[in-house]
Amino acid sequence: MYRLNIASRLALRPSRRNVLAALPSALGVALLGRPARAADERLIVVTSFPEELTTRYEAEFEKLYPGVHVQFVWKQSRDALALLSDKDQGGADVYWAPALGNFPILRDRGAFQKFSVDRAALPGRLGDQLLSDPNGLFEAYDVAGYGIVVDPPALARDGLKPPKSWSDLASPAYAGRIVMPIPAKVGFSPALYDIVLQSEGWERGWALLAEIAGGAELLGSGSGPTASVKDGHAALGLTIDFFAFNALANGESISFVYPEKTAFLPAHIAITASTQRFSAAQAFVDFALSSKGQKLMMEADSSRHPARPDAYEGKPAAVVDPFALPPGTFYPYDAEIGRRRPGVVGVMFDLAITERHAETQRLWRAIHAAEARLAAAPDSAGAAAVAKARKLAGFTPISEAQAKDSAFLDRFSSRELKDGDLAARWRAEIASARAEALSLVASAEPRL
Repeated sequence: MYRLNIASRLALRPSRRNVLAALPSALGVALLGRPARAADERLIVVTSFPEELTTRYEAEFEKLYPGVHVQFVWKQSRDALALLSDKDQGGADVYWAPALGNFPILRDRGAFQKFSVDRAALPGRLGDQLLSDPNGLFEAYDVAGYGIVVDPPALARDGLKPPKSWSDLASPAYAGRIVMPIPAKVGFSPALYDIVLQSEGWERGWALLAEIAGGAELLGSGSGPTASVKDGHAALGLTIDFFAFNALANGESISFVYPEKTAFLPAHIAITASTQRFSAAQAFVDFALSSKGQKLMMEADSSRHPARPDAYEGKPAAVVDPFALPPGTFYPYDAEIGRRRPGVVGVMFDLAITERHAETQRLWRAIHAAEARLAAAPDSAGAAAVAKARKLAGFTPISEAQAKDSAFLDRFSSRELKDGDLAARWRAEIASARAEALSLVASAEPRL
């Protein structure tokens, strides 16, 4: 049916020569995939998915619709947001990407138009968590689980078992064995840390992240945690499941843990408001969301999780079906709050952890050592001092109420804190809290 619809619209389209002439200046980027070839119609899909995945969709879609050539344009999230916010949207027809924050922002800017989905097959939610736009302007394509890549033999050599929760990572037993990404440098990590902040609560979550970082190495690469674990540099890494599953598919002897209170967050697909090829765009979206299209993402080394429950039938053994997990297995992440937080999470992580990492490590080593001595020789006054030190060590100058306030969070929309005075004040408050924490631990020493 779509082939007929597409064909009927071809006569109304600009010529291929005109489209090709417009593309370089409009998109200003390299085009992915094979070189341009003769085709009746060109469909422009802006994406940040890897080429090994997009070429699979290109080949299968064009078998079904030989009159349409899919041309992928690779854009990182920020560049895609800028391109698709423009009036002509760079000539793009479809946006298809794991960019959690971009889709609601672009929806609010009028960048998308409605399209139909089969709600019987695509629930648009996972348990209590909404995955898709309720008004039909973008749809979940896949979900990715956040957790911990593990080197089980390395842990076993030290008599340790894999952690079961985010809180377990704060155990002194794992100190020196963890790698974690820096949110200002690694695109997926603000969402990873926001899962902890939402599920544990803002203030408790920051204290937990600071304590984990006290025993961790920080990395500036998204593939870094998995690479570090598979190379034997670390035993535990905070990351997304498909990085680990890709390594597993390539024979690496690692595993992946979905900790308690984790979440599965969606990638999305949408049709641009300015497309002149709506039927072709809808056909591509329908294919990506079809049972066949959804199964494609589980093939070879992609190991991604479909957003369509029936696509899990016959799934590879390594792929978890999140729709079949018991209720309460994962946290119902609030994406509307989360999409406003990447900036503030990155800024606060830098101020409290990255800029003070050596200090953070020294402080938490001192607290853990004092707690160990108190466990062997209990002392009420010493315990009170160390408990207060622990609270100060996890101090954040941003309140839970501010972390849910849209106007406050919008100040970080550029993912940078441009108010130098505020940054200086927060640095001073964090420094003061850390200094008092160290003093309290030191004061408890004579009692131990």
